[in-house]
Amino acid sequence: MKNQSVSSNIDWITILIYITLVIMGWMNIYSASLPLEETYILDTSQIYGRQLLFIILTIPIILVILNINATIVEKFSVVFYIIGIILLLGLFVFGSTVKGQTNWYKIGGFGFQPSEIVKMSCSLMLAKFLSDAQVKLEVRKFQYIALAIIGVPILLILLQPDAGSAMIFLALIFVLNREGMPTWYLWTGVIAIIVFLLALFVKPVFVVAFVFIFMIAHFILNTKISRNPIVYALIFIAITGFTFSVDYVYENVLEAHQKDRIDVLFNDDVDMKNEGYNLNQSMITIGSGGLLGKGYLEGTQTKGNFVPEQHTDYIFTTVGEEWGFVGSFVVIALFVLLILRILKLAENQKTKFSRIYGYCVATILFTHFFVNINMLIKQFPTIGVPLPFFSYGGSSLWSFSILLFIFIKLDANKVNEW
Repeated sequence: MKNQSVSSNIDWITILIYITLVIMGWMNIYSASLPLEETYILDTSQIYGRQLLFIILTIPIILVILNINATIVEKFSVVFYIIGIILLLGLFVFGSTVKGQTNWYKIGGFGFQPSEIVKMSCSLMLAKFLSDAQVKLEVRKFQYIALAIIGVPILLILLQPDAGSAMIFLALIFVLNREGMPTWYLWTGVIAIIVFLLALFVKPVFVVAFVFIFMIAHFILNTKISRNPIVYALIFIAITGFTFSVDYVYENVLEAHQKDRIDVLFNDDVDMKNEGYNLNQSMITIGSGGLLGKGYLEGTQTKGNFVPEQHTDYIFTTVGEEWGFVGSFVVIALFVLLILRILKLAENQKTKFSRIYGYCVATILFTHFFVNINMLIKQFPTIGVPLPFFSYGGSSLWSFSILLFIFIKLDANKVNEW
């Protein structure tokens, strides 16, 4: 198999969207972190200066990926995965604790979050395993192995604890579903989330009564499938036990900040000057932009530092304030186009490995994008998920870039995969 040159068959549309998002992201980081005194653009003592340095350092990383033999990533998928797991384990010995989470390595003045790069290695490992001709997800043994590939990093990340990053890995269940995993796995997760939320605000006995009525109706009316009363009974018992455990989990397992995030989302009585402050300020900032925004570098909420850590997970508030509804729509449209483009390219792959990896890339980017935007407008709990190519951070930018450009390289190489 020959390897392609850097420019041969590369999808320049995807690269153009990527470059546009990175540039727009830096522009908003610059606005959100611009000090009052004059300074130069590459001042690494400033947030925007460091981010520009990260962007510059991304270029050689991309060139290396585009020049390596495309088969290397598949051959060494297991190695990449093992290294990723070792990095996660190393946090419990060498990691630095920031805001109650031990999920960073501190090296000099810079930090590295291994969970970001593990998204890539986990995607490669999942694609490698599922592309094996002998692996059929209809077989239970292979289902368990696939879930373990995702589950190991999820467990290690939850122990940090970092529920936001863990949720990104959990979204890979959609890829498994696309590749033949029985749908009931997906429905189990959806039902568990719905029951958990209902049990927080409705007495458990009412939730259980509703589930009982629904299951009786389902058993009587659904004649197209085999109906085993014992299976129905076991499912009902499991849901009942889960429902009555929600209150205990909420009061004794969740951390105080995690409970605050749930309360802020669903409880109108939350004090917006304390636990609800960040969300309240982000909604005010986005809403203040109106249709066309206040103008680049003219955001009063941004300049007044009303949104804490605005250059990280709250970077989209700068877009909303300074670029308005129109600018926000453009950014959202670019993300949607990027994800749809990746899905289209994935569908056209000639190897199962490349196709599945493409699905993983699209799933990870979409989950980050969807959760980040929705948590800023009170449609999702605030869980610390960065906006790809926009939020400040070298490990975030590099991990998303590596994740994407490995797929771009695989796609460019598809003409020689036969």
